[in-house]
Amino acid sequence: MAYDALIAHVKQTQALDQVGMLLEWDQEAMMPPAGTGLRAEQRGALEAVLHARRTDPRIGDWLAAVDEGTLDAAGRANVDRIRRDFIRNERMPCDLAEAIARATSLGHRTWAQAREASDFAAFQPALTEIVNLKRQQADAQRLDGETRYDALLDGFEPGMREGPLREVLGGLRAPLSDLRARIAASGRDVPELTGSFAPDKQMALARELATVFGYDWQAGRMDLVTHPFCVGTLSDVRITTRVDEAQPFDCLYSVIHEVGHAVYEQGVPEAHALTPAGGHVSMGVHESQSRLMENQLGRSRAFCGWLHGKMVQSFGIEMGAEDFYAAVNRVAPGFIRTEADEVHYNLHILMRFDLERALLDGELEVADLEGAWSERFETDFGQVVPDAARGVLQDVHWSAGLFGYFPTYALGNIYAAALHEALRAALPDLDALLAKGESGPVVTWLRENVHSHGAIIPAPELMERATGGPVTPAPLIAYLEAKFGELYGL
Repeated sequence: MAYDALIAHVKQTQALDQVGMLLEWDQEAMMPPAGTGLRAEQRGALEAVLHARRTDPRIGDWLAAVDEGTLDAAGRANVDRIRRDFIRNERMPCDLAEAIARATSLGHRTWAQAREASDFAAFQPALTEIVNLKRQQADAQRLDGETRYDALLDGFEPGMREGPLREVLGGLRAPLSDLRARIAASGRDVPELTGSFAPDKQMALARELATVFGYDWQAGRMDLVTHPFCVGTLSDVRITTRVDEAQPFDCLYSVIHEVGHAVYEQGVPEAHALTPAGGHVSMGVHESQSRLMENQLGRSRAFCGWLHGKMVQSFGIEMGAEDFYAAVNRVAPGFIRTEADEVHYNLHILMRFDLERALLDGELEVADLEGAWSERFETDFGQVVPDAARGVLQDVHWSAGLFGYFPTYALGNIYAAALHEALRAALPDLDALLAKGESGPVVTWLRENVHSHGAIIPAPELMERATGGPVTPAPLIAYLEAKFGELYGL
């Protein structure tokens, strides 16, 4: 029947796409530096094959012939997602898809080198090419009434549009700025963890943390990279981190974050593997899993008590447990998004959201990006950016062509706070579990309420079911006010 033929085709395409993901992982974690040019050709060739499969005219014929009345919920979700993707893919020229694959593969290595040298000029030509190609992609794929940003955002957050997203995220700016100002005016001196922390001991503790939060090592591995990420699904989900001898929290909490992604991918419905229904529903939901584990759970007073004991054992720190909890949650303006505290983090995202929309719309050119970044950062954070590495070059996303990804972090924070409220209602003994370094019941709850549904239920509906009502920014603001109000005596 038509549906079976459609799904067989899609499964083969998805398997090839996952080969591409492994090529990206290898480029970050294992590939020798000299392999960049060859890898760009490999990825370009693979993208040409994938594009041909995604735009195969038979997909349209199969979709037209499918009797959706005979399908279950997963089948209907598959057809809906395949149809939506097919419409956009048909509009994408093959040579453009190849060009983007090559440009981002080459551009990523250029970005890594430029970041190390803190030299934006070295990255500017590559980024200019990537931005021009992504503008072309957006123009080709956007539907009637859509903006360029809508077209690219849909690839990460299906159904979401720039206007409503801007309204939701914009509502965070005032309360977060007010909370930041009150913290700064509190005069409370919160301790900071300082010292030298051996990389091998950081990695040993990082592995233990991954296990604590439910990572299945039989279906994964952990490696060191420039910018941490997670890739894969089901039986092969790989996480990465980075190590700085002076900043152990950077390593440890990036691992908890990536494990949140990994546990989601290891828990999607195996019965629907290699189909749209068997994947994640949106990146906002994906980020909710990582931000929930990293922040609401991993930075809670209960879990910090457990982690403090591990830090004493591993590194001999002399800081007391309460000071350690305060240090983990210390609020201070900083330049690096991935190291930002919970109060400042979404302000980083709002800045990037605005800048990348301006880049796509042509209101901002790459040649002016470094200056625009520095000006906006000083306005939003009151600090002068000291160099490009701690400014415009710090994030990997634009070198990878991931325009439209950044706002899913903030959306994920909003989802995470709502999930946290529901989780606490379902598990009254949550703090007792975290204080013992146990997360089994947490993972079970997330499996039942989020992971096991894959992409069968649209993201807003899935979150509403899991949390018991429509998700708004209110739980996030309430959580931040309560936590940091107590910590800073507001």
